[in-house]
Amino acid sequence: MRLLPTLSALFALAASVLAGQPAHAQNTGADCGPPILPQLCVDFDASRSVDPAAGPLVYRWRMGDSTTLTGLTVSHCYKRRARYEVVLDVVVPATGEVRPAEKTYVVDLLAQPVIYFRLPTTTVRVGQPVRFDALDSGLPTCQNVQYIWDFRDEVTQQGQRVEHTFRKAGRYPVRLSLRGYGPGDCASSHCATQEVVVEP
Repeated sequence: MRLLPTLSALFALAASVLAGQPAHAQNTGADCGPPILPQLCVDFDASRSVDPAAGPLVYRWRMGDSTTLTGLTVSHCYKRRARYEVVLDVVVPATGEVRPAEKTYVVDLLAQPVIYFRLPTTTVRVGQPVRFDALDSGLPTCQNVQYIWDFRDEVTQQGQRVEHTFRKAGRYPVRLSLRGYGPGDCASSHCATQEVVVEP
C-alpha cells in the first residue's frame, strides 16, 4: 500500500451545538457568560492532501457512528456526546485502488467542559420554589467537581440539582460555577449565568 506523501487531514470543532444555539468560549472567574453547551459537530479538511503520481483522489470518511461521508472537506454532527474514531480511506479512481485507514483520528466529545442548566421557567413569583438542574454539566479533565449555585440574593447552594425560593421581586443573574480539583490539566473553574425574573 502506498502512502500519500503529503496527506494532511485536519479537524476542528464547528460552531454547531445542541438546540441550534451558538457556541461560546469557556468562561472563568467572576464574570460569566452564556451557557457552554456541548459541541457535537466537527469539520474535516483534507484539502492539502496530494499524490501527483496517482491523479485525482476520492476521500471517504468513516465517522465512527455508522455514517460514511465522501469529499475533500466534510462536516458531520453527532447525535450524542461520546468518543468516536474517524477513519479516512482514500480511493484512486484511475486504478480502482483503495487505501484503507490512511489516517485515523479520535474525536472525543466527552473531553470538553460543558456548563449549562435548565430552569422550568425564567419568570417566577416571589415565594415560588424553583428547581435548578445542571444536567450533564461537567469538567471531564477533573477528578472531583463541585457544583455551586449563586442565586444573587445572598444565598448559595451546592449540588447538581437544587431548589431555591426567591423572597424578593427583581432580576437575578443566577450563576452556576463548576470547581474542579486535579489532576494537572484540570480546568479548575468555569461558570455560566442565566437570568431569572422574579415577579411580586
